[in-house]
Amino acid sequence: MELKREKVLIEALPYMQEFYGSIMVIKVGGNAMVSAQIMEDVVKDIVLLRYIGIKPVIVHGGGPEITEKMERVGKKAEFCQGLRITDDETMEIARMVLVGNINTKIVSLIGLFGGKGVGLTGYDGRMILGHKQAAKHVLIDGVDTEVDIGWVGESEVIKPEILYIMLENGYIPVISPIAVDVKGNALNINADTVAGDIAAAMQAKKLILMTDVSGLLRDIKDPGSRISRVSLDEIDSLIEEGIISGGMIPKLKGAAVAVKCGVEGAHIINGSVSHTMLLELFTDGGVGTMVYRPDKPQE
Repeated sequence: MELKREKVLIEALPYMQEFYGSIMVIKVGGNAMVSAQIMEDVVKDIVLLRYIGIKPVIVHGGGPEITEKMERVGKKAEFCQGLRITDDETMEIARMVLVGNINTKIVSLIGLFGGKGVGLTGYDGRMILGHKQAAKHVLIDGVDTEVDIGWVGESEVIKPEILYIMLENGYIPVISPIAVDVKGNALNINADTVAGDIAAAMQAKKLILMTDVSGLLRDIKDPGSRISRVSLDEIDSLIEEGIISGGMIPKLKGAAVAVKCGVEGAHIINGSVSHTMLLELFTDGGVGTMVYRPDKPQE
């Protein structure tokens, strides 16, 4: 039975009180990047958070659009351990899609729904300083093989000063996950990883990671096998078991970094369904998977 509207609002009240004035880092990705209606609903939810006193910071992905653009120019997308292999041409396509298209689209929607959005990349204020990731070792036909994944980076230092300035003046920062190295090269960093690093650096209250499934599933073919809570000390074993695999690996690792550094909880939710973020944050049951510290009691 659906809750009556007034009961929903009353259930949300203590969460609104708890979250008032806090920072939340929200990674927008998956189908929200390709469905105009879902993107509008996600942005409306984020503007709502701003109006009830929460300070949202958006980090967006763009994997589907990058892959689509690559296919248009006859280039096949390749991945290694959930990360996109990024050569020079792929890096240019990623920058064009992330900064020139998706970022400006999100900022425009924020304005349309009554908020104030500002588009940023890791270059702005040297916010995300990083370095190129080392080659990965993978088994190919049973042989240990070294794979260079190109201009894929990992962050070394997050400088959130520009984000604090934006938040204190009522703006919603929208960040493309492109970092800069000491030589000025652009680096493509997985958006889940960037979101986790930024949440950790800002000591955010919450980290929200959107995907296309209803959280972490014990059986990817069974939507009913959702694992509602995962403690930090379970993540490595779940990766070894293959329950955490592919693109879910950087999500859980990004969540772990944030929670280890003091973020209260990291939530993996289905961004393909409208308003799941509000249900996860403001209802007792929740609809996704929360990563938490085992030494912090959970209700």
